[in-house]
Amino acid sequence: MKIVTAVAPVNIAVIKYWGKRDETLILPINDSISCTLATDFMCAKTTIMASPTFTDNKFWLNNEEVDFNNKRLNNCLTEVKKRASPKCADLLNWKIHICSENNFPTAAGLASSAAGYACLVSTLAALYEVEGDISSIARRGSGSACRSIHGGFVWWQKGVQPGGEDSVAVQIAPASHWPEMRMIILVVSDDQKKYSSTSGMKTSVETSELLKYRSEMVVPKRVKEMVEAIKTRNFENFARITMQDSNQFHAVCLDTYPPCFYMNDVSRSVVELVHSYNKYKGATKVAYTCDAGPNVCLYLLEESIDEVVTLINDVFPSSVGPSEYFRGLPVNIKNRGGLQEVLKIKADAPGSLKYIIHTKLGDGPKLSTEKSQHLLTEKGLPHTS
Repeated sequence: MKIVTAVAPVNIAVIKYWGKRDETLILPINDSISCTLATDFMCAKTTIMASPTFTDNKFWLNNEEVDFNNKRLNNCLTEVKKRASPKCADLLNWKIHICSENNFPTAAGLASSAAGYACLVSTLAALYEVEGDISSIARRGSGSACRSIHGGFVWWQKGVQPGGEDSVAVQIAPASHWPEMRMIILVVSDDQKKYSSTSGMKTSVETSELLKYRSEMVVPKRVKEMVEAIKTRNFENFARITMQDSNQFHAVCLDTYPPCFYMNDVSRSVVELVHSYNKYKGATKVAYTCDAGPNVCLYLLEESIDEVVTLINDVFPSSVGPSEYFRGLPVNIKNRGGLQEVLKIKADAPGSLKYIIHTKLGDGPKLSTEKSQHLLTEKGLPHTS
């Protein structure tokens, strides 16, 4: 018997991946860039056990057993086994049990599949002692998962080879490169989104003329500018490009036929708040970005956290207690009402935001050697079974 456990991070794109040129290999039509979040507050965790006594492959996700006959799961498993160490020859014939969980909502537009497949592939790679870059394998599970294989700032290069050998993720800079960078995740909804990313981007590729222009003409220039902004720690440029790219991504979703609506009224209110705040400050201090869902990620530097969170708390009052509303790194709520009145922003009804997560940049997947961290018992069953 052999057991391995790993945790893997969420990543939030600042230049979006939207659209595949190959559905089977999950090859994107454009490059993308993301920031990897610390695993302290948002992560996926996976335990895999291999044993000669197991009669079937089994998979549990968030405490529920699911069908192991999942195409993307098996693609990842097949690719990992191809690169297994010769020392694992016997292990390759054993059945495996997989148990995985997220500590944040699944399929709500918070990059759960990215963290989940990055964690799955990292754990499989450790189980079969695979060496070298595994981002191209994680890509076979979920495109954006390849970016969660690395920490800090990550660039998924679309590649040009038809087999996808050069469609890999590389690190632009580690988390330590920009220690002042912070993220505030505004959870508007933790429900499963109406339009899946897979179906949404497929329809966009088939129908959106704007997507074609974006991938060919806009993104290549933005990628170069973003890499430079990250390397020089130019927050003004980082923030501007992030917001412009988020806006264009959602414009593509509207240009899709029929259109995909991911943002809602609360999301748009956050966008207006950010622009009002930046105008008041006379500089770009906060950037927003929305993935395929209504939830909003704000990028800002540590010095702005208290003031921005205070403003958010005034405009989007909580319907729950502070300990449930504010999660992650500590925040300091200052004099209430002052800045909201200056900006003349009307408060939303309590509960417009479910909760807020304050987090920072983090590293890639990590293996856990502690027995207490395993999600499976010695019999290969979830602890809740």
